[in-house]
Amino acid sequence: MKILPIKDLRNTNEISKTVKEENDPIFITKNGYADMVIMSQDVYDNIAKNKCDSKTISIKKDNIKYKQYSGFGFVKVGCASFDIKVADVNHNVNQIKSIIDEAIEKEVKVLVFPELSLTGYTCSDLFFQRSMLNDVLSSLTNLKNYLKDKDILVSVGAPLAFKNKIYNTAIMLNKGHILGVVAKKFLPNYKEFYEARQFSSWDMENDYISLGDDNVLIGNKMIFSCVDYSDLKIGVEICEDMWVSNSPNIDLCLNGATLMLNLSASNEIVGKEEYRKNLIMMTSAKNICGYIYCSSGDSESTTDLVYSGAKYIYENGTLLSSSKLFEDGLVVSEIDIDKLTNERRKTTTFDNSDDNYDMIPFSLDLKEPTLTRHINKNPFVLEDFNKGLERYRLIIEMQARGLKKRMVATNTKKLVVGLSGGLDSTLALLVAYRTFEILHYDFKDLYAITLPCFGTSKRTYNNALSLSDKLGLTFKEINICDTVKSHFKDIEHDENIHNAAYENAQARERTQVLLDYANDINALMVGTGDLSELCLGWTTYNGDHMSSYGVNASIPKTLVKELVKCFAFDHPIVKDVLFDIIDTPISPELLPPVDGVISQKTEDKVGPYELQDFFIYHFLRNNFSVEKIFYLATIAYKNVYTKSDIKKWLHLFIYRFFTNQFKRSVLPDGVKVGSVSISPRGDFRMPSDSSYQSFIKRVDDIVIDE
Repeated sequence: MKILPIKDLRNTNEISKTVKEENDPIFITKNGYADMVIMSQDVYDNIAKNKCDSKTISIKKDNIKYKQYSGFGFVKVGCASFDIKVADVNHNVNQIKSIIDEAIEKEVKVLVFPELSLTGYTCSDLFFQRSMLNDVLSSLTNLKNYLKDKDILVSVGAPLAFKNKIYNTAIMLNKGHILGVVAKKFLPNYKEFYEARQFSSWDMENDYISLGDDNVLIGNKMIFSCVDYSDLKIGVEICEDMWVSNSPNIDLCLNGATLMLNLSASNEIVGKEEYRKNLIMMTSAKNICGYIYCSSGDSESTTDLVYSGAKYIYENGTLLSSSKLFEDGLVVSEIDIDKLTNERRKTTTFDNSDDNYDMIPFSLDLKEPTLTRHINKNPFVLEDFNKGLERYRLIIEMQARGLKKRMVATNTKKLVVGLSGGLDSTLALLVAYRTFEILHYDFKDLYAITLPCFGTSKRTYNNALSLSDKLGLTFKEINICDTVKSHFKDIEHDENIHNAAYENAQARERTQVLLDYANDINALMVGTGDLSELCLGWTTYNGDHMSSYGVNASIPKTLVKELVKCFAFDHPIVKDVLFDIIDTPISPELLPPVDGVISQKTEDKVGPYELQDFFIYHFLRNNFSVEKIFYLATIAYKNVYTKSDIKKWLHLFIYRFFTNQFKRSVLPDGVKVGSVSISPRGDFRMPSDSSYQSFIKRVDDIVIDE
């Protein structure tokens, strides 16, 4: 290694010759401090591959050469607390080694230990002891060598002496290298904390520190960037850094960090766990990042305090995994880096900073890990219905408030709902009912109109009648059979041919009657179609596709069921009829029943709605590739649907979603209630004639290994 003063830059020929001959970086100093590094192309390429033999060099801005990562974006991470012996570095290193081995067996690629984990957080004035500080230096060499042939990035906490001060630091190690040293910026020195007694706060630019044969950066303006996956960039902060108003995590994430590590030693007091979890949740949510928090456990000194070993893994506000308080050991999950980067790209207010952070390359042999995180089969609903009740009540209230505003704006005091006895029209009627409650209108001005035709079954007809009667509404039956038959004569259609014209004529006639009847009584006609039908195009253009206001426009089919159940829970008088409606096969009832039983089942045509809602959520909400959606579906629906069936219905979803955009481009108004919406005025814009071929090919190319 050669060090030259900045004045020597005048001799560019000599410097160029030196870097090529010695194949080693030249460190340029200004006023005695490292200012810049000059290197040859060969050395640069070697650094980018993380194969520099003697030192790790940072690269200003992000000029690292990345390899192409072909996985789905999951990176398995872990954090661990252990039985620390305060001030016994050798014991603690051995404990850390053991956990590293366990983590590697579990496919962990990024592993975090607590703050000052090499010594223990509660050493107090023992941090000044040269013997212990020397033990720390020896232990780092020990750990570095131990990790030489291990494919993992490890972060440990340690006190380090540097330029006549001691710093509370996080040491980043990877494959036999010390990558860098992150120094704590904010030192708590209030109440039970007095860190400023032993440590100094790092509030300057990054510098260089020699640790054995590694000359590495020390500071807190650095990001560790994986050369094998360009979106995996890691920022580090230490305990109190997260609790302050201007946390380092903000600038780290704005400069590209997608995964934050926090090495902590958080003592436990009553009420602190909930506050701490909320803080981490919001930090990961507002930064759209993964967050690994690891605190030391009750083996720290209990002279005045007790430590609980709190460990959490969060992703964009969602808790993926955690430990119980006072429970040591390893906590593992998988951070979906792909999901985070997709979310950042479409959140235009998530701006990039132009701060000059050091990018430090590291390498990991990334493969798609075995997932331990839970994949929800029905992402639009909560798996525990009772826990979801308040959310479902809120959704019904939002739908009703949207409809209320439309009624007030149009000076309308009457509503018309086409009630088929199916799920969607039932929910629309219940929302209308709640709207009348809010406005204190007479329920007799809420018209439930059933329009039986060729496919209407006794079950759906009776349920429509019963529901209307129990709610005290005005029920009206308008049989459209003769009208539709007359229309068939007009267009010279044989009513024995049950094609699209046969079915759509009924849907359009129903819509015409409802709109005209609403006009006649000065009412609004409430739309019933849901989000799932709109995404799949399972709606008749200018038929049930149209309304005065579509209250279900952003409610997927799986959520419709939960909302109807919620209403039944709160209104026992209609509980029995609502549960029978829920149990009725989903059908447009446009084909004649067989022996009085529904013959046309929607899910036979478009696939199981729970699968289609799964596809809709991850395609629109997360912008996942079709390959990743298929992969997640095979995990979520293992032992429910075969991979072949999942592939078949995913193929159909892509085809129907693309080819039916023209219907969504002219949707009536309707309130948005969740994170997925296909309103052409708000959330989703797509050309009606865009090609689906490349998406379909991706589905077709999926290899089934059943």
